[in-house]
Formats: sequence, structure tokens, C-alpha cells
Amino acid sequence: MSHLNTEHLVTTMKLQRARLDLTQAELAERAGVTRKSINAIETGNMVPSTLLALKLAKVLGVTVEELFSIEVLPAA
Repeated sequence: MSHLNTEHLVTTMKLQRARLDLTQAELAERAGVTRKSINAIETGNMVPSTLLALKLAKVLGVTVEELFSIEVLPAA
């Protein structure tokens, strides 16, 4: 039986927010989502839609690739 690598989304959103001195609530308001959504994305409990990822990147003044990346973990 073969084991596949697992992938998960990594984000620099917390760092980007800090760079702009934004709270989760302020970023959420600018992106049109809830603070809970921002928190869930930052903690890895939610993967944003393409539309939301683009909005967040625009609000934070970075590219989507600077904001999000895929980390590949070897299978256990």
C-alpha cells in the first residue's frame, strides 16, 4: 500500500496584518468577511475561496503567492 504526501495551506496573513498594524476585525471589515473567518484562515482551520484570497491579498498589498503557499508534508 502506498502512502501519499499530504498538503496544507500556509499563510503569512498574520505577518502581513502586523506590517500594516491591522487587527483581525479591521482586516475582516476591509475584506468583507467576519473576524472569525480571518482567525480561522490564520490558524489553518479554513481554506479561503479564490475570491476571498484575492480580496485579502489586495487589501494587504501583496500577491496571493506572498500571502498563501502550499506545504507538502511527507506521509507518516
